[in-house]
Amino acid sequence: MRAIPTLKISISGVRGVVGDSLTPDLLTRFSQAFGTYMGSGRVVVGRDTRTSGEMVRQAVVSGLLSAGCRIVDAGVCPTPTVQLLVRKLRAHGGIAITASHNPPEWNALKFVGPDALFLSGARGHELLDIYHQGEYTKARGTRIRVVESMPGALDQHIAAVLEALGPLPADRRRPRVVLDACNGAGSIVGPRLLEALGAEVIGINTTPDGRFPRPAEPTPENLKALCAAVREHRADIGFAQDMDADRLAIVSELGEPIGEERTLVLAVEHVLGRTPGPVVANLSTTHALEPVAQRFGCAVFRTPVGEANVTEGMQRHRAVIGGEGNGGVIYPRINFARDSLVGMGLLLHRLADSGRTVSELVSALPALEIVKIQFPFPSQRLGEVLRKARREYADFPIDLRDGVKVMLPDAWFLLRGSNTEPVLRVVAEAASEDAARGVAEKVRDQVNEWLA
Repeated sequence: MRAIPTLKISISGVRGVVGDSLTPDLLTRFSQAFGTYMGSGRVVVGRDTRTSGEMVRQAVVSGLLSAGCRIVDAGVCPTPTVQLLVRKLRAHGGIAITASHNPPEWNALKFVGPDALFLSGARGHELLDIYHQGEYTKARGTRIRVVESMPGALDQHIAAVLEALGPLPADRRRPRVVLDACNGAGSIVGPRLLEALGAEVIGINTTPDGRFPRPAEPTPENLKALCAAVREHRADIGFAQDMDADRLAIVSELGEPIGEERTLVLAVEHVLGRTPGPVVANLSTTHALEPVAQRFGCAVFRTPVGEANVTEGMQRHRAVIGGEGNGGVIYPRINFARDSLVGMGLLLHRLADSGRTVSELVSALPALEIVKIQFPFPSQRLGEVLRKARREYADFPIDLRDGVKVMLPDAWFLLRGSNTEPVLRVVAEAASEDAARGVAEKVRDQVNEWLA
């Protein structure tokens, strides 16, 4: 089997291992291509706290300046903050420097268009064409701009959440919240937002030095310290972010992770209770959304995986809320982006309005459990594996918009290649965790047999 590649270039951006495939030269050339594509206009740049972040930032700034761009440097900030600022400043685009949930040796560039959405589809292909052709705009020395810093970037994000949601009711007990920011981009803004909403905040892993105290992905197995802190401080809820603070996971007042999928379900339940309307989620997100939406007379529409696909679907269906089951809540009234700050605000208001605990709210949701597994995979054989899966499950309803999604009598699964890592993912959902795991592991074993 070939070595797993350490560089991924796609229409959604470029990511790789720093010091291996992700080099300053590559970063500068991609930034030159983006600056050329943006017509040498204003570009917002922000980064997470990874220790490679400053090196990457300097390469990005060099490329953008050489293309004649006017740079607004937001510093260390969540990825959704970059998107918010692109819209508020009416910038030509933005670059978020983050590898999100990837391990610390990785970093990446995420490209944001003038509509504050990630580039995808035709726009992403146009950027790649410019990069591969190597014909970049070149500004003369007298036309190279001075980088503008924006120290108030985080304040603007906090203000946007408060303006839309308001503070928590003053006549209720202040909720006690434990926040685990993974020493990432949410380390500074997260506690400040929670305090502004009216919560009592206990922070763990909120030193923005980019040193990973746990794996960055906020999955249940990575939240042991948060669970212990919630129990120790008798908190009402625990929140966990990934490194760029676009994803949000929740721990109940019992110190138990409720699963990333339920972050979106609880947020949808809160929003539809106030403003009913369409909901959009990707194909790998829990089917608990459908009965919740039906309760309010609303429809759920599905899209391929990826924030760009979900936001495009939300615009098409005029959705009032949407997102992804990895803890990504998209609430367009505040930000057309996966945004953990928005998610925290919505969830705290849900608790305040209901007068119930997190575990009580979860117990009222449809009884479905989801299991996600992934394993290294030679990407050149993806088409072969998907064709075999389609043939194997031809007797069941199948959705082929993103990999192969199969609707079984008492479960469903999605088999697809990752857009961000050199792995194959299997997502399965059933009435119990054991049943869902059984489906996912069966599919994984079948894939290994097909590859043999």
